Amino acid sequence: MAQKGNFPRKIQKPTRSFFLFGPRATGKSTWLKACFPDSLHIDLLRNDTYFALSGSPEQFRERVLAQDPKTTWIIVDEIQRIPLLLNDVHSLIESHGYQFALSGSSARKLKRGHANLLAGRASIKHMYPLIVAEYGDAIALEDALEFGTLPNVIIDPETRIDQLEAYVGTYLREEIKEEALTRNVQAFGRFLEVAAIMNGQVTNLSNIARDAGVPRATVTSYFEILIDTLIGNCLPAWMPRAKVKEVSHPKFYFFDCGVTRAIQKMLRDKPSSEERGTLFETFIFHELNAHISYQNIGGELFYWRTSDGIEIDFIWKRGAKIIAIEVKSSKTWKIEHNSGFQSLLASSIKPHACYGVYCGEDVLKKDFGLVLPWNKFLKRLYAGEILG
Repeated sequence: MAQKGNFPRKIQKPTRSFFLFGPRATGKSTWLKACFPDSLHIDLLRNDTYFALSGSPEQFRERVLAQDPKTTWIIVDEIQRIPLLLNDVHSLIESHGYQFALSGSSARKLKRGHANLLAGRASIKHMYPLIVAEYGDAIALEDALEFGTLPNVIIDPETRIDQLEAYVGTYLREEIKEEALTRNVQAFGRFLEVAAIMNGQVTNLSNIARDAGVPRATVTSYFEILIDTLIGNCLPAWMPRAKVKEVSHPKFYFFDCGVTRAIQKMLRDKPSSEERGTLFETFIFHELNAHISYQNIGGELFYWRTSDGIEIDFIWKRGAKIIAIEVKSSKTWKIEHNSGFQSLLASSIKPHACYGVYCGEDVLKKDFGLVLPWNKFLKRLYAGEILG
């Protein structure tokens, strides 16, 4: 069994005040405490702290001012629960030179409430579930696809199903009901299950609205809730005005394979071949997202798909540089897997490099570029040989 604390994170430690956003249970607090061991830690998830500072916000300033700004960082967990405190944070940075680490699992209240985001005095960082570069051989690929890579799920595999099912229930209760993000928790629950089934697919709002039994406009607002509470990410369609007609609707990916399967109520079943393909695609998507974020690479991720269904899973673009990545969960790279690259290269688009990623063992040289086993692809990704 993996031991707690054995996962050195790849996120770079900032030297000035920052926000750290990420879904619940990704390890934000653990990482912050490890990076800033002599900090003042204010946890707004604790009811006593939350109610004390909600009723008397001046106590926040008093507690901070009792610390030496030259030696003590101030950690505030779940800052979105009392956005008003950010005014004092701003003042304390500006007038007294304090450094703050402000974590949050939801940006929704900060956005909707027009919270003080410190006018550039704090950078913004993101934390994701563990990536392969962090957990190494603590779990196999199949475990990552079936149960995800949240730290405690890897640390304690015997309780991982219970953990994930509780995570979904806690999310619905705390993030949705208690924060009053939607008035109808039951309708949101139906939508969540449908959205999880559609994970990694082109988003069709009308079909999701019909299956969830809610209006289309409500589905749009529900997806905004998922994005703002960091439970998922949209992958936009790339529209480079090539000669072929492209699909324009985005895809939506939940942030973790295990949480996705928990919402689907599929944790006790082995993934089908089709589900495994989507999970593997989701797995690679999050590895790319985390690497881009942690290494501050920049650029944007897209997918590319023509109206007749020919597709490239991921397009990374930064300036004029374009990298195309196609992901297949099979152990062999079949001839039909080349069709997306062939269509892309036949268009006016000229990518700098094309990579196939699969679950086989051999590196293959193709006309379009290289096909790499997933672990070798990630090794090259971490080494800066894929993007950059």
